[in-house]
Amino acid sequence: VLPDVTAAIGSTPLVNLSRLAKHYQVQGRILAKLEYLNPGFSKKDRIAKHILENAIASGQLQPGQPVVELTSGNTGTGLAIVCGVLGHPFTAVMSKGNSMERARMMKALGARVELVDQAPDSVVGQVSGADLEKVEERTNELVEELGAFRADQFRNQANAMAHHEGTAPEIWNASGGNVTAFCDFVGTGGSFGGCARYFQEKGVKCYIVEPKGAAVLAGGKVERPNHRIQGGGYVMTDLPCINSDDDIKVDGYLEVTDEEAIQCARDLARLEGIFGGFSAGANVFAAIQLLRGKQVGPDETIAILICDSGLKYLSTDLWEEF
Repeated sequence: VLPDVTAAIGSTPLVNLSRLAKHYQVQGRILAKLEYLNPGFSKKDRIAKHILENAIASGQLQPGQPVVELTSGNTGTGLAIVCGVLGHPFTAVMSKGNSMERARMMKALGARVELVDQAPDSVVGQVSGADLEKVEERTNELVEELGAFRADQFRNQANAMAHHEGTAPEIWNASGGNVTAFCDFVGTGGSFGGCARYFQEKGVKCYIVEPKGAAVLAGGKVERPNHRIQGGGYVMTDLPCINSDDDIKVDGYLEVTDEEAIQCARDLARLEGIFGGFSAGANVFAAIQLLRGKQVGPDETIAILICDSGLKYLSTDLWEEF
């Protein structure tokens, strides 16, 4: 019997996507880490727990002190869960461009949710870097107003450490050390940075995944800042979870279109029974690119994350209307 729900965070299954690989006619294996089976239905539960436990241990977070964080919804959900268990009031600050399922879930979990208007040229369902800047501004105001601790997921190294100490070793051990490459759609850079630091010590090649037309980490021009792959691709190059660690080497960059991500998410659900979000589709298609290309051999093993649940996008065009 677990003492509370935070003890259920992590140790998610690793699944071989053999049916999907066959459908796309690629050799090799794609191993998917089902992070949507965490209590808050995303990988962000890991960082919420790690950030808050570290802050308590260091004295940065005092008993009963409010916690504030900007979020696309997943980190906010994780923080709502962990704050509820630990006894901290939590305020989530989110762009109105994100799916409303996530705002409703955070509120149900006890969070106060503050929604921020999008930038003038933005589109609902397509959160841009300009939208995130507006959310950042309001987050800083609330930290001052409430005397709150800010989780600060984009800059807090506990984000990357949660994946370095948990996600990556779990993948490595479950696969029997049989992973050739890892590719990851980047938002804060925490899962890529933490996993890459671990995997590269094992000789695993690590690739960043970005939206086509917004691949700034690869040095590309911003042609489509309002892409539809929610949870990342914010056209930000200053990502401390990746940039501040000299041990992290990026072996390459992969680009995925909205349509490719959406189709792969739908195929993942239909062929494998795995109901993931936009970024899951992006990671799957990136792995397919690797197995089709020259970066790795055709018989290699690619590890990816199913970052969150498709249930968080039922109001979006990720899924066909009934």
